[in-house]
Amino acid sequence: MTDFADLPDGWVVWSDEDDGRSVLAYRPDVFNADDFPAPCLPTLYLTQGKRSRRPGVNPADHVFDENWYVTLYLEPDVSLEADRFSSREKALERAVSLARQFDDGEIDYRDLYQVPRERYFERLDELTGRREP
Repeated sequence: MTDFADLPDGWVVWSDEDDGRSVLAYRPDVFNADDFPAPCLPTLYLTQGKRSRRPGVNPADHVFDENWYVTLYLEPDVSLEADRFSSREKALERAVSLARQFDDGEIDYRDLYQVPRERYFERLDELTGRREP
């Protein structure tokens, strides 16, 4: 649906729906179910309305929220605060920018965890060129 030409090489478009929702995945060749638990695949979600995992909530129902959100997940319960935008175009710009920041090692993912995954951090550090603080 959208041109992700400026997306860093480490990120792939996992899905790009007709309604504008998109999911981007970071290095699925590395963060696969064989080497790391499947939920550890870093993902970026571009959604209209806040993404919800609550039971009984239809994630495709956007009647009450016309804003667009970009959220980086490291695991289902580990994420950066969602950024809100008035248009999909602005949200898409942020998603690509956030993907680049992540790929360049500029995101401090350790601060997002209550219980660290050291092996996971080491691999992310290696791939993003990030030096541990």
